[in-house]
Amino acid sequence: MVLSAMPVPAVVLDTENRFRYANPAAELFFQLSFASLAAMRLGDLLPEDSRLFSLLAQVRAQDAPVSDHDLTLESPRLHRRDVTAQGGPLPEMPGGVVLTLQDGSKAQMLDRQLNFLGAARGASAMAEMLAHEVKNPLSGIRGAAQLLEQNASEPDRELCVLIQDEADRIRDLVDRMDMFSDRPVELAPVNIHQVLDHVRRVAQTGFAVHLRIAEDYDPSLPLVWGNRDQLVQILLNLVKNAAEAADPVNGEIVLATAFHHGVRIAVPGSQERVHLPLQISVRDNGPGIPEPVRETLFEPFVTTKRGGQGLGLALVAKLVADQGGLIECDSRPGRTVFRLSMAMPPAGSPETRPGHWP
Repeated sequence: MVLSAMPVPAVVLDTENRFRYANPAAELFFQLSFASLAAMRLGDLLPEDSRLFSLLAQVRAQDAPVSDHDLTLESPRLHRRDVTAQGGPLPEMPGGVVLTLQDGSKAQMLDRQLNFLGAARGASAMAEMLAHEVKNPLSGIRGAAQLLEQNASEPDRELCVLIQDEADRIRDLVDRMDMFSDRPVELAPVNIHQVLDHVRRVAQTGFAVHLRIAEDYDPSLPLVWGNRDQLVQILLNLVKNAAEAADPVNGEIVLATAFHHGVRIAVPGSQERVHLPLQISVRDNGPGIPEPVRETLFEPFVTTKRGGQGLGLALVAKLVADQGGLIECDSRPGRTVFRLSMAMPPAGSPETRPGHWP
């Protein structure tokens, strides 16, 4: 009963590392029910060289609690980073171990999200300054280049055209930065499956016409508390990135929705904790995102694309944060997932019926 009430994933392993018990938090951690785990050994989920097996061996050898930090639990079935593991002997089961696992990656992700919000506010102020201080003189420069072009020789005319093209490029960049400005966002209950269907149709008639787009939806998912137009913009951006990264021959994009309990974040400056149980994910089978880029993926001007400006994912993260949600990325070769965690409509809001998928 005590282990069941714990919010931390906890399992009991016997001498052969078979699962004898798993609390609800552990089922979420492993993404498997206890009935499935009971038919497995830990070795079915992790390779033999995992540091977790060394920890279990030390617990049994010393008959004392042992802990380890910054573990990576990675296999085809499991992908967790920055895990803290604590194991202790179970007196009533000789050789048995009670193992708790704390996923630090979620806390780090939340911390990065809060840091990004601060950076986004700075980008907003910079965008307003750029729009005011740059666009007006830029128009004058472009106009002067047009006037010079009329009476210039052929070589000089090419230079005038170059000045105009560069002025247009700078203006477009300033316009994109202006999207970071702080504007009020109107939120309402949104059927996310209708949004995903719209995004899928747009993608398959355009940039993803050569790819297979699969759906893995939870038909009983409640409505999402968000802004429909911004959700379309967010998901179109993610699907377009996935289409560009997917295998050109056997490329596949999977759009998925799910309901997950337990995802709550503290609101800065208050004691309120926001529940974010609705998950929307975009998965592709591309080569994955390089390790050095992952930590700063949602910051402005970070990109892996040749010729990219690095504002797409920064804008996506800003729009998600504006709607009270979180975005995270889980990437390895052959599998990259961008996952949104969103809130349900508050009690008393209109149209809080389930967002059933036909």
